[in-house]
Amino acid sequence: MSHNTYGHLFRVTTWGESHGPALGCVVDGIPPGIALAEGDIQRWLDKRRPGQSRFTTQRQEPDQVRILSGVFEGNTTGAPISLMIENVDQRSKDYGDIAEKFRPGHADYTYMAKYGVRDYRGGGRASARETAARVAAGALARKVLGDGVCIRGALVQVGEHAIDRSRWNWDEVENNPFWCPDSEMAAVWEPYLDGLRRDGNSVGAVIEVVASGVPAGWGAPIYGKLDADLAAAMMSINAVKGVEIGDGFASARLTGVENADEMRAGPDGKPRFLSNHAGGVLGGISSGQDIVARFAVKPTSSILTPRRTVSVGGAETEIVTKGRHDPCVGIRAVPVGEAMMAAVLADHFLRHRAQCGG
Repeated sequence: MSHNTYGHLFRVTTWGESHGPALGCVVDGIPPGIALAEGDIQRWLDKRRPGQSRFTTQRQEPDQVRILSGVFEGNTTGAPISLMIENVDQRSKDYGDIAEKFRPGHADYTYMAKYGVRDYRGGGRASARETAARVAAGALARKVLGDGVCIRGALVQVGEHAIDRSRWNWDEVENNPFWCPDSEMAAVWEPYLDGLRRDGNSVGAVIEVVASGVPAGWGAPIYGKLDADLAAAMMSINAVKGVEIGDGFASARLTGVENADEMRAGPDGKPRFLSNHAGGVLGGISSGQDIVARFAVKPTSSILTPRRTVSVGGAETEIVTKGRHDPCVGIRAVPVGEAMMAAVLADHFLRHRAQCGG
């Protein structure tokens, strides 16, 4: 299986399966001399870790990370950094009933069509379990970016229930199990998701990720656009079906007068923007404003409600997926989106420095 690597100068390869003994990543291109300990990575893995509320899968994984290479006496050496996370709570027997059936909405069929084999135990590489490695890599990316760049994510919509942006409060994100910036909407999501779980159903969601402190100039025109790389990174996350930067698709309803991010002279001699419809990227290059990306996550494919499908042999049948699954996989996608934003920005930071200095 190819294409398990992303990035140019900050280069990440992830490995491992949902029900294998371990998973992890190898990150190449990190400059030497950066202080790094396992705790710097663990804090972000703990955000993504399953089983932290009744609204996520109850699989109990500590997600303890081990640094296997690339660090000496507490600092990066410039060599590839290898990270490993053991799987300790797999229940492969939960998937025995679907070994010969394709889950509708899942990658089961397409993996079989391409490779002639599929790992039905949780989906193998198609499982959201793979994203733990991305979050670990994202922690390294944050170290490369430094404290000047702040990356935060939030869940802004679950099913048809979207937040009220006038109530947006970043402090609320840490106060509820949804990473929701609107406390009133978080209270609505609780009974809604409880009902879906009882019914053996699931629902989709929208996540927003914002990066502040990114200077103007990162990215490149034409084939190295910052927003294009961000879109590809977010789209690569398991279950993501749509990505937008800034106003995204909503900009199609705007006029040129409404969409223009007008500028005035700032006190530091740089332009001061009066709005941010562009999401912090103009012509593929960062403008100095907040980088804003949103992505839509489809409902979890593994559900208890019977669905029509076919078997590996082509027979028509029905399928019910047992086991421990998220009623809304978008909840745990928030730290994953943050990690992918960090990885792309770290890559573009290093590429910008290599070409333009500084």
